[in-house]
Amino acid sequence: MSVAVDGDGREHAVLSDGMRRVRLDITDGSLSGSEAVVLRFQQEGLQQAKAAILPLQRLISFVSHQRFTASLYPRDRGSRRLIVALRVHDGLAQGASQREIAAVLFGARSIEAGWRGASDSMRSRLRRLVADARRLAGGEYRSLLGGGLGNRRHK
Repeated sequence: MSVAVDGDGREHAVLSDGMRRVRLDITDGSLSGSEAVVLRFQQEGLQQAKAAILPLQRLISFVSHQRFTASLYPRDRGSRRLIVALRVHDGLAQGASQREIAAVLFGARSIEAGWRGASDSMRSRLRRLVADARRLAGGEYRSLLGGGLGNRRHK
């Protein structure tokens, strides 16, 4: 669990396993106090209730099973690619060659077998990941909430 305090002094807690999360907005009291925390679900109107149902189901499931229930978290197909692009960026920032990065990502055996083979698909894949990493570092990360890297036009 991570807790952050906003500019108004309200606490926001996030329960996470690194890929899935549930956020709790604390309206009264503090998580750092010695008193028990009382959970209260607040919503106004049907539209807000519709939007709040899934997070509430996620919280109830987490409390009941002590783990995140995968079926309550639709798979985000772009997130895995973004994570790999960030790993590529880290490798580049550390001075690793593209071949060294590919060996970490895809395995040394795969690189030995396919790096300079008849098809350069592995090298092409890495070049695309390098381009993604550079776009992220160049500021495109700001647009990620709108749909990820896969749908971007290249300038």
